[in-house]
Amino acid sequence: MLNVRYARAALGMVFALSLSACVTLPPNSQRAPQDPWESWNRGVYKVNDKLDRAVAKPVAKTYVRIVPSPIRTGVSNFFANLDTPTVMVNDALQGKFLAAANDLGRFILNSTVGLGGLLDPATPAGLARNDEDFGQTLGHWGVHPGPFVELPLLGPSDLRDAPAKLVDSYTHPQQYVRNSYVKYGLYLTYLVDKRAALLPLDETLNRVYDPYAFIRDAYLQRRAYLVSDGKATDEPLLDPGEDAPASDKTPPTAPPPTTIPPAGDEQPPSH
Repeated sequence: MLNVRYARAALGMVFALSLSACVTLPPNSQRAPQDPWESWNRGVYKVNDKLDRAVAKPVAKTYVRIVPSPIRTGVSNFFANLDTPTVMVNDALQGKFLAAANDLGRFILNSTVGLGGLLDPATPAGLARNDEDFGQTLGHWGVHPGPFVELPLLGPSDLRDAPAKLVDSYTHPQQYVRNSYVKYGLYLTYLVDKRAALLPLDETLNRVYDPYAFIRDAYLQRRAYLVSDGKATDEPLLDPGEDAPASDKTPPTAPPPTTIPPAGDEQPPSH
């Protein structure tokens, strides 16, 4: 019960900070049609960025500095293996039954021969890693992403993907760990591993004029890329049912979908 109370208190504090953090748009900026709540989103992003700089980034840099690369690679493999049941379920929900069988084989092989997922013998065996979630499943069946939204603590999302995260949590093995210390310990380690994998991108964000817009556009384009399974897609980022000026129909440019390197293969940028 104490853990639940602390979690609720922390989320309440973040939400209160987010409410007070709405910001005005940068000068000469044009409101993106897929981001009608930009002022709110920028406020939440500002709070998230402060928390990241104060806590997440220093912890991730320390993790990369003191933990040897082979161990970090094993940690990344372990959490990727834990994600496999979610991927497998969404393969099947999208009618990709061969991919679901592939992921079942990956999970069995990596969980046994791969020592619980610390190793990845499935990839050299020809069982490629897939990337599916319930947000992609909804997109596969025609659900529009809707407006972009920056979530407190969780970062960029949209109205389709945000509630889908809750659905995905029920297909993840970690959800059924009964020991609270193990469950939240795994979750914290997962967050550190994910943040460590993003460290090589910090230099890029430091060089862009508007990091918020860069992250937003990269997120939206990457999600469109994943929903289309890497194929060219004509799916508009703005809901076609909305009335918007013709000049606003063209989404802003953003970098091509980015493949994040495993945490064990990169060192953090020096500052």
